[in-house]
Amino acid sequence: MSQSLDRGLRLLHALAGGASTLSELATELDVHKSTVLRLLRTLETQHFVQRAGSRSYRLGSALFDLAGRALEGRDVRRESAPALAALNDRTGHTVHLATFEDGEVVHVDKYEGRHSVRMYSRIGERVPLHCTAAGKILVAALPPARRETIARGLDYTPLTANTITTPEAYLAELARVAERGYAVDDAEHEDFVHGIAAPVRGPGGAVLAAVSLSVPKVLLDHDGLLALLPVLRAAAEDASVHNGWTP
Repeated sequence: MSQSLDRGLRLLHALAGGASTLSELATELDVHKSTVLRLLRTLETQHFVQRAGSRSYRLGSALFDLAGRALEGRDVRRESAPALAALNDRTGHTVHLATFEDGEVVHVDKYEGRHSVRMYSRIGERVPLHCTAAGKILVAALPPARRETIARGLDYTPLTANTITTPEAYLAELARVAERGYAVDDAEHEDFVHGIAAPVRGPGGAVLAAVSLSVPKVLLDHDGLLALLPVLRAAAEDASVHNGWTP
């Protein structure tokens, strides 16, 4: 990758955290302000960056346009949308659609819960493989050798008291997920939220994505969460049919 391209991409990542001044960006990139200014001017002409007042810069409209077009181009997102919207409408809880990309789980769609107690998440967010229900679904769908490689390479930093912390425990969990066809996040990622997930399949039964329900624990206990499994699995099957899966 060329140095200018690398710096330009790093600049965009820096601005993703909010508006920044020229000096702040130069410090972030560890380059001279004149270099950052040249990059900003180039990005500004293409509307990837825009001024936020007289001294600050922020991300521009072209970046959001590209992001939206990229997401719309994902067939699984488009084809799954009716089933996900119906699931959200029926349960009132937050619904995510996630895919496996470059060794990470990425939220590619979200339907916000209607309850007053909400959880923070966003489209494009990357979430852990080992302590989210969607992550477990997506890794469990991989060949055993690939599962083993992933499990041995993860950093098992505990995020809650329930987080899986060893490759052996994770592999055992993946085997259970593969056998029963759904996954549970028992407050393993965030201690106040739990969730369930099921696979969205395509032609031949290949797992394309995972659909999940995330619920604050104050709204629903563990048994109540598991009682939503039939509704979740029906929605996942409906999304799968729209993606070319034949039951």
